[in-house]
Amino acid sequence: MGGLLDSFRPDMRARGLKDIDVEALHKQGFCGLLLDLDNTLLPWKDPILPEESESWIESAKQLGMKLCIVSNTHYPNRLTKIAEHLGIDALARALKPRNYGFIKAAELIDCELARCVVVGDQLLTDIWGGNRAGAFTILVNPMHPREFIGTKVSRMIERLIFAALKEPSRV
Repeated sequence: MGGLLDSFRPDMRARGLKDIDVEALHKQGFCGLLLDLDNTLLPWKDPILPEESESWIESAKQLGMKLCIVSNTHYPNRLTKIAEHLGIDALARALKPRNYGFIKAAELIDCELARCVVVGDQLLTDIWGGNRAGAFTILVNPMHPREFIGTKVSRMIERLIFAALKEPSRV
């Protein structure tokens, strides 16, 4: 069971985007950032991107990092507007944790998956999927407690996984 549990373990933990040193990731040879949308870049269903998310993304772009928002959303209009505003790629209906979305996103930004960093707030979609796809994974705390009902169910399972991993669910 240790092997299966390890597939849920993020490579790194951070409170939020602002706590991720994108320059250090770039120096380590990473060229792509595959970012979850809801509760990673902005609160769930919120149309307005927080300034800290915008400035973090801008600093990553200035370093030459390639970015793609990878989301399971079935409402691509909001995702597309946010991605266009940021000047980055986006992939809706990514089917996380399946490999498809991560592979497609890495192709969109022309960066091999082993040199991509997946950043997200959910263990069962972002981290498990990113690990299975061969990317470096960073788990962030959710930006806001308001979430989709399916995510609330996932959070209960996450708490069990964190207990088995002997790790706290938040940093």
